[in-house]
Amino acid sequence: MLKRSPCHPSLVPGAICVAILPSKPDSQPSLVPAMQRASRLKRELTLLATEPPPGITCWQDGDRMDDLHAQILGGANTPYEKGVFKLEVNIPERYPFEPPQIRFLTPIYHPNIDSAGRICLDVLKLPPKGAWRPSLNIAAVLTSVQQLMSEPNPDDPLMADISSEYKYNKPVFLRNARQWTEQHARAEQQATEEETPEDPAVAGGSEEHSTAQKRRARQLGGVEKKFCPDV
Repeated sequence: MLKRSPCHPSLVPGAICVAILPSKPDSQPSLVPAMQRASRLKRELTLLATEPPPGITCWQDGDRMDDLHAQILGGANTPYEKGVFKLEVNIPERYPFEPPQIRFLTPIYHPNIDSAGRICLDVLKLPPKGAWRPSLNIAAVLTSVQQLMSEPNPDDPLMADISSEYKYNKPVFLRNARQWTEQHARAEQQATEEETPEDPAVAGGSEEHSTAQKRRARQLGGVEKKFCPDV
């Protein structure tokens, strides 16, 4: 924007100065970031459909690309073997500058996953406390969750009682984790469930998860304690 005004008296008499003022911001927000986000999500979902990581599936819920569902198969030689674990994946508006928000819908007995299905994992948090970076993607994060299932981190727990059990009474932990897998995550059980918003495993999964975890905490004689920050 140009604005004409008399010049300072010390300058040439009668001269007209032209000031360049900053333009007002466009009232319409830029669509470029949203388009870039949508384009990236489309590429990621296509790759997840055509070349999924072993033991992992992920798909969008209807037409929304920011509301995703995922399944992770329990790894061989782990207490989660033969289990199918459902997760929800929410993509924030600032993705990929913020990490996806992921939680378990299927109850799981694990020191780094709490009664609401929340996960204590560095790639799900921003620096400096986390390790998320824009070069990561949904497939990489789900693979990290899968690895956490096989290799729990008892030194950064969400469930202190389960962490203590894992560290100091491993046979009991393995037995309890297998029982939970058998009860909640067996593949033949989930194969018969309908993939709808009213699916009890989806709509009521967190309630079932919370009840089971709290019941187990009472059996262990303690309360549900959480150490992992920012979860």
